[in-house]
Amino acid sequence: MNALYLLSFLLTAGVAKAEECFVSGLEYCVEGTYVFRDWARSWARRTIIQNAIRMLAPRKSQSPVEDALSDHVISSFGRTCETGFAIGSILGLKDFERFVFVMSVLEKYPDHDCSILLGCARQDIAEARIRALLHLAESSGEHHLIKAAFDSKDHEETAALETHMEPQC
Repeated sequence: MNALYLLSFLLTAGVAKAEECFVSGLEYCVEGTYVFRDWARSWARRTIIQNAIRMLAPRKSQSPVEDALSDHVISSFGRTCETGFAIGSILGLKDFERFVFVMSVLEKYPDHDCSILLGCARQDIAEARIRALLHLAESSGEHHLIKAAFDSKDHEETAALETHMEPQC
């Protein structure tokens, strides 16, 4: 259940929307078509993805990044500071890039399936995944540079930088 809710949260980037997406996905699975027990998990994941797409309708040309969530909300999903930082970085992606990243990288959906579900060309999926990976690499690179700098002699300057760069754990 935690993994399904995290999937909802990563897609919708909001607690209220994630809860709505998660609950409606489970309701659909319970009330809807009967599924073989072995397929129930993948069916629930796909239903949550489809609900999130219906709710947010992510498109290549739009997708402003919404206001950042509090560090407390993000860190409640991560067992470590690094996990919380990774979740925060994913939530920092624009809607379309976030959906493509979660679907194609985390959920391992083929580009063809992503393009059908998101209603766009495969090329758009590939480009969005590259943009998402570049954004996440930049975030991660800054994170590791700050950590390395913090271990240096000038602790006061690097501590101030670190405070602004990542969620506090």
